Amino acid sequence: MASTSPASGAVPSSQLGCAQKLSFGVNKGDSIYPRSALFQASDGTMYGTAYEGGSDRQGTVFSEGEGFGPFVAFVRNPAKVGQRFGLLGQGLKQTSSVSLNGTAAKFTVKSDPLIEATVPAGAGTGFVTVTTPSGILTSNVPFHVIP
Repeated sequence: MASTSPASGAVPSSQLGCAQKLSFGVNKGDSIYPRSALFQASDGTMYGTAYEGGSDRQGTVFSEGEGFGPFVAFVRNPAKVGQRFGLLGQGLKQTSSVSLNGTAAKFTVKSDPLIEATVPAGAGTGFVTVTTPSGILTSNVPFHVIP
């Protein structure tokens, strides 16, 4: 992992994705002793806390943004065909399509970071893709369709 830097501010809970299963060793030079699970924001930035660090050596929140791409995360997972679920991400306001494992889904953009979609008939468990003017975002974990 590249060097860490203090986060510039609190991350809104609406932008946090699922905890990533990452492991990294204790880096005594940077005084980074992980205190909790790492969380990945939907812009790809990883956030965590450490026992030591910061200007007063009382602990710190740190971020790492190199090499992690943006993605969409679920508000609800799993769901049945016909049920709605939410997607959180960055820059979703001009989304042109949403698909679940390759099957097009009906959707409504609720706000820039939030889309509400419906599990389409014929869809199976798989990754969700969201097409925006900036590119295609893919979910960081598979969406599970309940039979």
